[in-house]
Amino acid sequence: MGKENCTIATEFILLGLSDVPELRVFLFIVFLLIYGVTVLGNVGMIALIQVSSRLHTPMYFFLSHLSFVDCCYSTIIVPKMLANIVNEDEAISFLGCAVQFYLFCTCVVTEVFLLAVMAYDRFVAICNPLLYMVTMSRDLCVKLVSCCYLGGTVCSLIHLCLALEITSYRSNVINHFFCDLPPLLSLACSDVSMNELLLYIVATFNEVTTIVIILTSYLFILITILRMHSAQGRRKAFSTCASHLTAIVVFHGTILFSYCRPSSGSSTDTDKVATVFYTVVIPMLNPLIYSVRNKDVKEALRKAVGSEIFSLRIFS
Repeated sequence: MGKENCTIATEFILLGLSDVPELRVFLFIVFLLIYGVTVLGNVGMIALIQVSSRLHTPMYFFLSHLSFVDCCYSTIIVPKMLANIVNEDEAISFLGCAVQFYLFCTCVVTEVFLLAVMAYDRFVAICNPLLYMVTMSRDLCVKLVSCCYLGGTVCSLIHLCLALEITSYRSNVINHFFCDLPPLLSLACSDVSMNELLLYIVATFNEVTTIVIILTSYLFILITILRMHSAQGRRKAFSTCASHLTAIVVFHGTILFSYCRPSSGSSTDTDKVATVFYTVVIPMLNPLIYSVRNKDVKEALRKAVGSEIFSLRIFS
């Protein structure tokens, strides 16, 4: 493309998931329901952990932050997507696009680190249970979570600063439902090979580092479980780890597909489906995964609901 076709973008047009008018109502209802369940599930999980004394442990401290991050990056994406489905105008300002990408990237990278920290927490709990509360002190937990947020902020800031150096675009039409970096880079008139290389390197480094931590932690956990003489102890240990492993496989699988491969230069329908999965579906699934398969959460929820019903009966 010649330079005459390049312009300075003041806003972008998000094409969304489908250009079929008949699908708009269906998509709006589906994503509205998913978003409602996501907010209710994650906020409910945070509230339950706060009010239930039996959940005041390092494991649930990390889980509350995972729920917070899930709720945040779903909120960053879905309301604007719902508005675009309803409205004919699918525009987003340049500043709005930059802010959306930055906040979204911060939340996703933070979650990547949080899942690794949670794997280490399970390693300490199962492999060294007698010293668990001493090792995973409140101070250490706060520092680990702070490092997760800091890592997400720094990685996102690097990508944002490089993206802001792009002066002109061939088009302001983004073939996506939110301002993600790969489809934005595909519109740039200037050379963005450094941006694409850095995106690939940073994403791959974060994935490889966290996956190594996770695999190492679970290797020692597996060895410890196999050495247990009690069948009940083995079942409890496996049950404790099952929820976390499920969340890891689902989340990291889509991240690896979306970012840890050379750029195709465009946003395909397959890319969109994968992105929908980890931006919309996974934040909804995480609280369900951790509540359905977790006896402590179910017991805390039962007591909280029972206490609320009891209070209502007293004041009625």
